[in-house]
Amino acid sequence: MDEMARLARRMWHQLEPLHAVLYFSPEAFEEAAALGYDVESRWPSYFAYRTAPLGRVGTRLATAAYYSFSPATVAEHVPAVWSVAAPERVLEARLTAVDRTYRSLLGDLLAGPELREAAELARRAAEGAGVEGRAFTAANLDLPWADEPHLVLWQAATVLREHRGDGHLAALLAAELDGCEALVSFAAIGAAPVETFAGRGWSAGEWDAARERLAARGLVDAGGQATERGRALRDQVERMTDELAAGPWRLLGQERADRLARLGAPLLGPVFEAGLLPMTSTLGIATVKAPD
Repeated sequence: MDEMARLARRMWHQLEPLHAVLYFSPEAFEEAAALGYDVESRWPSYFAYRTAPLGRVGTRLATAAYYSFSPATVAEHVPAVWSVAAPERVLEARLTAVDRTYRSLLGDLLAGPELREAAELARRAAEGAGVEGRAFTAANLDLPWADEPHLVLWQAATVLREHRGDGHLAALLAAELDGCEALVSFAAIGAAPVETFAGRGWSAGEWDAARERLAARGLVDAGGQATERGRALRDQVERMTDELAAGPWRLLGQERADRLARLGAPLLGPVFEAGLLPMTSTLGIATVKAPD
C-alpha cells in the first residue's frame, strides 16, 4: 500500500467520529422528531438525514446507494421518509442538528482559530474528491457550503467519509461480494460481532444463505470463520478502499493532512467522552489513533 493510501485510512479514523455524531446525538433526534419522524428507533432519522442530499429518491436508487442494507429495510424507509418531510427540510434540520450537537459537545473549542484552519483544510480536501461512480459524494458536494467553520468542518468530513464509502462499494463489487456477503465476510474476520449487523435488516435465512455462498467459494469454513483465502479477499477490499480514498489526500498533501489531523485531535476527546458513538460498529474502527 502506498503512503497516500495509508494516509487516507488514518484520516478516516480522525474524521469519521466528527461526521457520525449526527446519527446518535440527542439534538439530532430532537430535530428529527420536530419534523415528525419516529425516533424510538434511529433508522427513520438516519435514512432521512443521509439520503436527503440525493433528493426525493425512490427505493431502488436508495438500495443501490446503501448496498449492504437489505432491500427490504431500505424499502421500509425510502421513499416513506419523504412523506414526513421533503428533502430540503431534512437538509435544513440536519445542519441545525449538527450545529446544536457541536455546540453542546465542543463548546469553546469552536471559537478558536485552530478550528477555522481545520475547516479550511478539510474543505480543500473534500473539494478534491472525485465523483465518478460516487452518488453520495456527488450529492453532498452539490450542497452549498455553510458559513460557520464548525459546520464547514462537519460538511467536509461528511463528503470525505461518503467518498470513502462509495469507493468501498466499488471494492466490494470488484471482490464479487453482494450486500449481505459483504457483512458476513466482514464478521467472519472478527471485525465486529454478528449481532452488530442486525440493523442492516438481513434475515437469518438470508445471512445463512450468504454464508453458504461464501463457503462454496472457499472464503469461510464450516463454522463461518474466514479462511486464509477469505481473509486475503477482505484485505484486498480494504486495500482497494484505501487506494480509492486517497485522491483528496494526495491533492491536499501529507504536510497539510498532518496539520489537519493535529488540529482535529482535540475535538475527538469530547466526542468520545460523550458516549454517543457505539463501542462496536459495522465500520470496524475499534480505536481512533491520535496523530503522530
